[in-house]
Amino acid sequence: MILYRFITGPDDETFCKRVSESLNSGWKLHGSPALTYDGKTPIAGQALVKEVKGENFSQDIDLKTY
Repeated sequence: MILYRFITGPDDETFCKRVSESLNSGWKLHGSPALTYDGKTPIAGQALVKEVKGENFSQDIDLKTY
């Protein structure tokens, strides 16, 4: 089964650490990062995917546990 998540937040060190933590937990980058501006702060986003055991997706899956 392949899981997908999209991380967003201000384009700062905290955002980069969240992406780095995910990469070091086995998640892979999926596509290019996104960047927008909310009038005050640049907002970044990055899609991530991870292949895990199991074949049946459930809405009850907590992506943070992966």
